[in-house]
This record gives sequence, C-alpha cells and structure tokens, in this order.
Amino acid sequence: MRHELSSVRISRRIGASPQQRGSHTGETCPDLFELSDGNYAIIGTEATAALDPHLPPDAARADYERIVVITRETLIRAKKDIPDA
Repeated sequence: MRHELSSVRISRRIGASPQQRGSHTGETCPDLFELSDGNYAIIGTEATAALDPHLPPDAARADYERIVVITRETLIRAKKDIPDA
C-alpha cells in the first residue's frame, strides 16, 4: 500500500547530524528523520538496481519503493532515538 505523504512533515532528526558525525560540508550525508505521522524517512544512497537482485526470497519491493544505503555509523548513532516499541 502506497503511503500518502502530502500532509506529512519532518518532526525531528533521529540520531546525530551529519556535522556531528564528521561531515565538514553536510551537503551529501545520510540522515534519518521521524515524520509527523510516526513513520521514518531516510536520506541515503540509491542502490535499488544493485541490491534488488540480492533481496532474500521472503523480501519484496513495490515499484514505487527504493532501496537506499546509509552508513553503519548513521544507524548506530540513531539507535538511541528509536523507540523499542
């Protein structure tokens, strides 16, 4: 099911900012955000073509979905801001 995004806004950054993770320009860095509807948005490197053929058999991707890659550090530093439930 495609998610309606017209009224959704970014509520807060999850984890450290790119500058806090060592980016001096902050121009092209992965990032995570919590959205006003409780979902999450990720800025990462688009890797659908490269990784789609390697998805496990029980994984699926809709035509409108993309696979993005973020650094391990980005996710680890965001962990403290992600609720357990």
